This record gives sequence, structure tokens and C-alpha cells, in this order.
Amino acid sequence: MSSVAPSPYAPPQTGAQRRSGAGGVPGVPVDPYAAPQQRGNHPPRQPLPPRRGAAPSPSAPVPQPSSSNPATPSGNPADLIVTGEAVALELRPAGLMSRIGSGVVDLAVYGIIGVAIILVCLRFIVNDSQAGVLIVSTMAVMMVIVPTAVETITRGLSAGKVAMGLRVVRDDGGPVRFRQAFVRALTAVGEIWFCLGSIAVLTAMFNNRSKRLGDFLAGTYAVRERGTELAVAPLLMPPDLGAWAERADLRRLPDNLALHARVFLSRTGTLAPYTRLQLGRALAAAIEPYVSPPPPWGTNPERFVAAVLVERRDREFAAGLEGQARRLDESEHIRRLPYGVTDYA
Repeated sequence: MSSVAPSPYAPPQTGAQRRSGAGGVPGVPVDPYAAPQQRGNHPPRQPLPPRRGAAPSPSAPVPQPSSSNPATPSGNPADLIVTGEAVALELRPAGLMSRIGSGVVDLAVYGIIGVAIILVCLRFIVNDSQAGVLIVSTMAVMMVIVPTAVETITRGLSAGKVAMGLRVVRDDGGPVRFRQAFVRALTAVGEIWFCLGSIAVLTAMFNNRSKRLGDFLAGTYAVRERGTELAVAPLLMPPDLGAWAERADLRRLPDNLALHARVFLSRTGTLAPYTRLQLGRALAAAIEPYVSPPPPWGTNPERFVAAVLVERRDREFAAGLEGQARRLDESEHIRRLPYGVTDYA
């Protein structure tokens, strides 16, 4: 009876796990994202806190991708948003100083335009009542109406944001609409214009996205528009795995798993060595059930993940080209007239 080789990327089992069979069925890769199974009615044993300064145990559980850990392959949720169409948007929130600079420029522009309008219209004022109405009307237009119209038409831009390379977006990464722009402008009258931005600065200091009070009410925040698209090096097939990848049978990877693997490979240089090793093993163990036969024993997890993604990309590209050529041939065959009749059109 032949035995199936265990997964090289699965976490090692302890002696108690091997005796009790808690490690799972031999030969089946351990899912690093699955919760540990409990047997009987005994409550789960709580792990002891690690000693200060002690090295991590090799049998420690693989760290899970967490939205609160900036070292995870999915990244911080503040700069990576996955839409309903499974599209990853990397939107880095603007810093506090950038927002202050943008606000100062906007205040200066709107203030200068408002003062110029008042000075021009004062020539036609004959009494104090008309002057009061002019000042109030100009303040309402420059504080609420104009900022709302500008952000609605430009989808979150203004003079200050263009100067600082920022843009206002919704919390889900979409463009702002009239409702969000109006709430932001109406709230800015109190927290920016009348208080000279003190309330906005204090509010932005105590949240990760530097959101002011108007952003909380409108469900928006400012992102850095310039410099957010980072150049990602293309994936290349490892030379030692090329022959194996051509013969391997690759099943379709889940979209979320493929996205995590691609982002992980693009950020390996920014991860700590231990975190990089554990995440590489976790992704390799999660991808291995979709590949047959498994890679050669001792293959580096990152090289295995890269080989699978590259071969998957090349096969999908070749299939797309073949389908396009087949559709062109079919359309050419349909356009031909039957019985050898010549088309003189």
C-alpha cells in the first residue's frame, strides 16, 4: 500500500498531535486558515504567554492575514480596499500636514475670491442693509456653494488638493457625490472657517486616516493621488521549476487566494524575515491542494508560489489568444457566401 507524501509546507506536528491524530489525515495539506479542531467536551486549552525575549517556536501557528497587521500580504485596510468586483484599490490616506496645507490653500483661494467679489459689488451699494446682505450672501456662496460644486464636478478635487496631490474619496474608495460634498462643506463652516481649522486638526490627529469631523459625517477621507501607483516588478518563472510547471495540473485558484499571493510576492522586501517565512509557507500550503503533482521536495515556498502564478498567467493568456483566433476564424467563415458566390460589395 503506497503512502502519500505529506505537504512540505504544512506546519510540523508535535508528538501529542501525532499520537492523537489531531494533525489531520496524513498526506493532506493542513489548511493554515482553518480553525483548530477540538475533540470531546473539553474546552480549548489556552496557550501560555511567551517568555520575554524568547525565540519563536518552530511549531507555532502560522500567523493569519489580519487587517490590523500592516505586515500581512493583504496590507493595511487603510491603503488596500477590495471592491465587490474583487479589484484591489491601493489608496493611501493623506497625512495631517498634507491636509493642513491643502486647507490653507483652499482658504486663501476662496477668501481672495470672496473679498474681490465684495469689493467689486460695494460700488453699487447705497446703504448699510445692502452691504450686510452682500457680505452674508458672499460668505454663503464661498463657504458652502462653491466648495460643494467644485468637489462634486471634479469628484473630490479642489485648488488645495490639486496643489498637494490629494483627492477626497468615499470610505469604500468610490468618488464623492453631491451629498458627501455638501455635508463636508456645511461642516467646514464651523470647524474650519469660524474656528480657523482648530477642530479639524484636533479631530484628524486622533485617527489613522486624518479624517476631520466633516469626513466622519459624510463617510469620506482624503487620499494621496500622486505617488500611489507603485511599480510592481513582473513575476518570472524560476528556472528550476519551469519543467515541473509545464507538466503540472493547475486548478483554478480562488480569487482571494490569488490576490493574497500576488500582493505578498510584491511586498516580500518590506516584511520581517520570520513573518516573510511564515506567510510564504502559509500561502504555499494553501495553494498546494490546487496543484498536482506537488513541487520537488525542498522547493522554496516563495519560488513555488511564483511558479504557480506565472504558469497560471501564461496559460490563461495562451487560452485567450486561442479563443480570439477561433472567434476570428468563425466570423470569417460566417461572412463567406455559400456555393462559391462572389461578393462584389
